[in-house]
Amino acid sequence: MGAKTEVRIEVENNSDSKEKLQVKDEFPSQMHLTGLREATLSVAPHNSATLIYELTPPRRGRFEFGFTAIRFKSKFGLVWCEAKGSAPEAIKVYPNLRRAREAELKALGARSVVSSHRKTSWRGEGREFESMRDYVRGDELRHISWTATARRGRLTTRQYQIERDQTILIALDAGRLMTARIEQETKLDSAVHASLALISAAARAGDNAGLVVFGRRIKSYLPPGRGRDHLESALEALYAVEPEMIEPSYSQTFEFIAANSKRRSLVVLLTDLVDEEGSKELLNSLHLLRPRHLPLVVTIADRDLKAVVREVPTNAKELFTQSVAEEIIHHREAALRLVESLGGLALDVTAAALAPALLETYLRVKERGLL
Repeated sequence: MGAKTEVRIEVENNSDSKEKLQVKDEFPSQMHLTGLREATLSVAPHNSATLIYELTPPRRGRFEFGFTAIRFKSKFGLVWCEAKGSAPEAIKVYPNLRRAREAELKALGARSVVSSHRKTSWRGEGREFESMRDYVRGDELRHISWTATARRGRLTTRQYQIERDQTILIALDAGRLMTARIEQETKLDSAVHASLALISAAARAGDNAGLVVFGRRIKSYLPPGRGRDHLESALEALYAVEPEMIEPSYSQTFEFIAANSKRRSLVVLLTDLVDEEGSKELLNSLHLLRPRHLPLVVTIADRDLKAVVREVPTNAKELFTQSVAEEIIHHREAALRLVESLGGLALDVTAAALAPALLETYLRVKERGLL
């Protein structure tokens, strides 16, 4: 998605004479063409020639190439004949994994590299004991080992390492509000790339990540795992996901997660909230996850909405627009505060900051030992 891809059409001449061919390919009209999709090729006997051009897919999904038309002159060169080459073929355009990896590097920096070395551990407030060291100002009193202090004659603090092999479960909303477009893509597109970045970062940290895509019902489910094959399975699950103009069912989704994930997990909900009704269903359903799981509710804010609130209205229409924008922001902020009061975590970010902010929050959860 969003990356130039080379298309090669190879034409073979199995005859004993040189052929001059006019070749024209039928590519998906939604893609952006670079170069020419047609050319005149001179093909030597029992040889081949290649037509090369580039396409840039603007979005994820399934696209279809049509027939390749080939024109050539008849045996005596009196008329043009036309034939169809390759049959129509469907192709898959996957989310841009490079974009997800860049977001991971931007958010985690050197820690992403460190985590890939098995002998090196991140230090934090996890539950796995690592070593003892001298107490320094600022250390928490609960980490002081009084037994070691008495034995060594000086204050000694326990050091812990961030736990590995924990479980992350991403619940991706594919409902009505995720159809909203920000610049060239929908909120769902931003959430898809953030999900891939989190799955990749979790694997590097030694954790297992799973995926649930939902609307009114569960669309797809990828059990938690890690590794190259697992990441490819995530790409396969996400490439054709499209938002629908329906309200999502949080209760059905959380029931599904509770039934299929018995191990304590960080449940990351990527969604959006604009009205009291949607917020109410989400809040009333959170008890299905607590206390076994730790929910992290992430709402994708609209940058233009916040810009509207900052501007001074000059007429009645702008005043009404600003009033509606303030109401939406108020409902979202109130809902997220209630999420936190119920024992969950909340994050409200713009689409551009979604992936980095999500990864930083995931890392803080691990460093603080919340799982």
